[in-house]
Amino acid sequence: MVINIIMSKSLCLVSFATLFAFSSTLFIVTAFSPHRLTKRWPGITSCRSNESAPYNAAISCYAIQERRKILQEPNLWEYNFGLQDPNIELPHGIVKDVSKPERFEVTEEQLQILERDGVLHLKKVFDEEWVDYLRKATTFQVNNPHFWAFAGTASRLYDYIQRNVWQTNSSFARFYYHSPLAHVLAQCGRTTEIRISTDLLMVNPNKGFKWHQDNQNGPITPNDAVRFWVTMDETPKDYGAPVYLKGSHKNEVVDEHVVFVDINENGLQNYEKIEFRTKPGDVLIWHARTVHKIDGPSDGVWTTYRRVLGGTVAKAGTKYHDKTGSGGVLSDLGNHGLVHGDMLSSPFFPIIYPMFDKEEATDRDAGRVGRSLKDILLKVGGLAGSASGKKFLSFFQVLGSRAGSSN
Repeated sequence: MVINIIMSKSLCLVSFATLFAFSSTLFIVTAFSPHRLTKRWPGITSCRSNESAPYNAAISCYAIQERRKILQEPNLWEYNFGLQDPNIELPHGIVKDVSKPERFEVTEEQLQILERDGVLHLKKVFDEEWVDYLRKATTFQVNNPHFWAFAGTASRLYDYIQRNVWQTNSSFARFYYHSPLAHVLAQCGRTTEIRISTDLLMVNPNKGFKWHQDNQNGPITPNDAVRFWVTMDETPKDYGAPVYLKGSHKNEVVDEHVVFVDINENGLQNYEKIEFRTKPGDVLIWHARTVHKIDGPSDGVWTTYRRVLGGTVAKAGTKYHDKTGSGGVLSDLGNHGLVHGDMLSSPFFPIIYPMFDKEEATDRDAGRVGRSLKDILLKVGGLAGSASGKKFLSFFQVLGSRAGSSN
């Protein structure tokens, strides 16, 4: 009897998911197609990403009098599956899968700022060659959208957004293997080992996000995590600069499962706001519980690029934390076989410091690292309970967060 009830619930969940996917596809084809999102004005042609953009230049192929998106959402049939290799040459004569990661020294004073404020702005970590490499990798990805970007891009949260892009795009994997980012993160975490928990390629947040803390950090706890943000473009004059509440990572009023935060609630009013106007090659590092926001253009139209590679890494000794039943599970949808309490050691969470592991890299290149439909159904299915639903509600508020942000 109990088994039959469980099976019935499971079948209902799968049926609902199938129906939702089908109806969503129909809705997206009609409502989210570029022809509907962007009116075709006489004499104006649309444009896609341009990898040859000048280092500090604004990019637009539209008439000046019209504020037009620099990127259009992909058509449904443009999405790709499986592994992608842009075949971009690495900077500085780096030999792919052979050279050790580069280094960048962080001072003790800077580390103390991070620990005190919960956020740190590191300038010029990456030179023009690395920025050009990342821009080319991003250009390829935007012009060859992957299926795993479908939900986020169709939701209009970003012009393009893809989680765990390192799993499908080899250029981003090699960036982690060989760039100085791993050394920076190890120093900031005061740790001897760094593993990727999850990453996110983000292009143009349409209207930004209200005050929030990050809960899509993969299957790890906030204290095991180090957040990062690598910028490829200038911050626009009037919007787009991240703003943080200094020291808010130490607050005792916001539950770690909550995404969006009311900064006027008791215990948060006295934190100082600090804004960072990042430039190409800069890196932001912060604690996963540091409250922050970013404002996009008021009309949601980006006429220039704001390309960022962000994510979360895990420190040495981190254990797998199963988040099934909460919104945090959406950044852990791989069939890696780890269970709650296991050491976080797997090709799904590859080591990048002190040195990447060639066997883990081989598993990734062979397509053995990625998302599993079975795992997605099992983990997302765990959100059906009422208690889980309450935890997940905050995450779903992201869809309504684009209308504006609290001051």
